[in-house]
Amino acid sequence: MRVGFGCDIHPFDETKKLYLGGVYIPGAIGLKGHSDADVVLHAVCDSLLGAAALGDIGEHFPDTNAVYKDRRSTFFLETVVNLLHDKGFMVNNIDIMILAEKPKVNAYKQEMREIVAQLCHITPSCIGVKATTAEQMGFVGRGEGIVAYAVSTIKLLEV
Repeated sequence: MRVGFGCDIHPFDETKKLYLGGVYIPGAIGLKGHSDADVVLHAVCDSLLGAAALGDIGEHFPDTNAVYKDRRSTFFLETVVNLLHDKGFMVNNIDIMILAEKPKVNAYKQEMREIVAQLCHITPSCIGVKATTAEQMGFVGRGEGIVAYAVSTIKLLEV
């Protein structure tokens, strides 16, 4: 069994749509980034890559590569999971924490669990999604962006 930790942070961008955990959040301000800037999936990718000691999301999907411009982060997670499988690992479980003043994400947490589970080839019961605010402190508290953290465990595939 191996454990990995991931974190991602993006400021808001009024010209973009908001995706969190692969879910489109209608009416919300999007996040600035080279891809769709889905902080949740980026944190999950980094946690999985870290657990397998395979670097980070920026090494695998650099923002200098036009191929990844405006790309959905579901592609990144799917690619990372396939890389893990190629290295002999499978995802065991993932715990996600979203830090945001807005939007409120409670109504979307189950859908996030289902999307992440599907992309990782595990059941939604192996995915935890939680959210909290920054109590109006710091850049998140001022409503300038969103942070996501993820912890994952992976295990060797059974032969």
